[in-house]
Amino acid sequence: MSEKGTPYDDAVAEATFKTIKTEFVHGKVFSSQHELDLELFDYVHWYNNIRIHGSLGYLTPSEYKLIDF
Repeated sequence: MSEKGTPYDDAVAEATFKTIKTEFVHGKVFSSQHELDLELFDYVHWYNNIRIHGSLGYLTPSEYKLIDF
């Protein structure tokens, strides 16, 4: 992380947590830690391999990572 008073590194983490809260957690109740773990694993897989991202040229992060610039 950056030095005190330089918040720019925090923006990525905060944006990630906001996305998880709005797309994954909002309105859900998990009956156990195990259920949460399984559903979070599925969400992260979906987010990285299925969901397209406009900022990545409408590719998934996995597809974008394979591009040789």
